[in-house]
Amino acid sequence: MHDMQFYLGLGGIFVALVLGLSVIGVMTSERQQVVRSLGSIRSTSLDTFPEAPQESFLDRVLTPAFGRFAGLARRFSPAGINEKLSSRLDLAGNPPGWGVERVLAFKTLGLVGLAILGFLLGASSGAGPAAGGTLVGGGFGFFLPDILIYNSGIKRQQAIQRELPDALDLLTISVEAGLGFDAALSQVARNTNGPLAEELFRMQQEMQIGKGRSEAFRALGERTDVAELSGFITAMVQAEQFGIPIANVLRVQAGEMRLKRHQRAEEAAQKVPVKILFPLIFFILPSLFVVIMGPGVITIFHNFSATK
Repeated sequence: MHDMQFYLGLGGIFVALVLGLSVIGVMTSERQQVVRSLGSIRSTSLDTFPEAPQESFLDRVLTPAFGRFAGLARRFSPAGINEKLSSRLDLAGNPPGWGVERVLAFKTLGLVGLAILGFLLGASSGAGPAAGGTLVGGGFGFFLPDILIYNSGIKRQQAIQRELPDALDLLTISVEAGLGFDAALSQVARNTNGPLAEELFRMQQEMQIGKGRSEAFRALGERTDVAELSGFITAMVQAEQFGIPIANVLRVQAGEMRLKRHQRAEEAAQKVPVKILFPLIFFILPSLFVVIMGPGVITIFHNFSATK
């Protein structure tokens, strides 16, 4: 117990030293820049200069520190990591405050933090477990942000897939009622909630600032990874290119979406017996055997004991 407390204290001191040195390095570099700036100001003959804007603590310390951590993570990552992370963040809906640089910085922090934690957990068992815990913890911490972003992207795409049939029905009804496509799209974006409504609202904004409808549809396809939505986008782009009435295309696409939703529901229902098989065998049936056969077994045991 004392050894564990010693290692935990040692790890805390190490983490504090790393963060302290990073902050001191940032502040030292900024102080040197300020000194150089003051020297250049004194060397000029101008009397008045505009006052420099006051920067927050986040801009002065944390942002440069995140930049350094991101640079370290970029060295251990394959080429093109910025584009891959940007695409994954698009699939996840670009969570507020989460950019490529911040994700890379947290990869470095996860690598260092969980490597220290793994070392401390394995140090009490010997050098081998300590090294193994360090490697496993560091690797898991480095890839943990990627796992979280990937999981968030999958959930968001599944939500878009569930919302697409209802949104297409509303879009078809609005167009057939006499609204233009842009006005119908605005109605769908305002009257629905969820990731699909956010994407349609962004698409509408892109068309309002001058982007063509085909380009906006293609950009929507690049930000999502739903097969049904990709098929709908292809149909709409082709309808615009060949002059096919949009109402007919929407009607056909809405019918296909409803059919695919029905097929997905049937597929999920057929998977239920297979999914509950192992919990039934290993958890439910043993409990039933104990409850049903337990009293009989106890009675038989007492009867045999009495005859003896």
